[in-house]
Amino acid sequence: MVYLTKNRLFYYYYGICMEFDNRLGEKLKRARKKVFPKDDMKAFSIRIGVARATLQKMEKGDLSVSISSYREAANVLGLGKGFDALFELEESMFDD
Repeated sequence: MVYLTKNRLFYYYYGICMEFDNRLGEKLKRARKKVFPKDDMKAFSIRIGVARATLQKMEKGDLSVSISSYREAANVLGLGKGFDALFELEESMFDD
């Protein structure tokens, strides 16, 4: 479920609240330019298997894009491990 407040967008997924705004897209764009400095948007979109228009949406932090596209971008950029940790619960010494 997605909720929009005055300046922030919150995405609730399995009871976990994640804040999404254009920072997600800005981080993606920055990582793309650092890891693949010679790639334009078209070249990088081919690397991750999406249309150029979809990559444009992703770099704006658009939530209409499938999360699997963001995950593939993270994998190609070598950031997949961090992405996989999004819903990982830390174990406590009190857990059975």
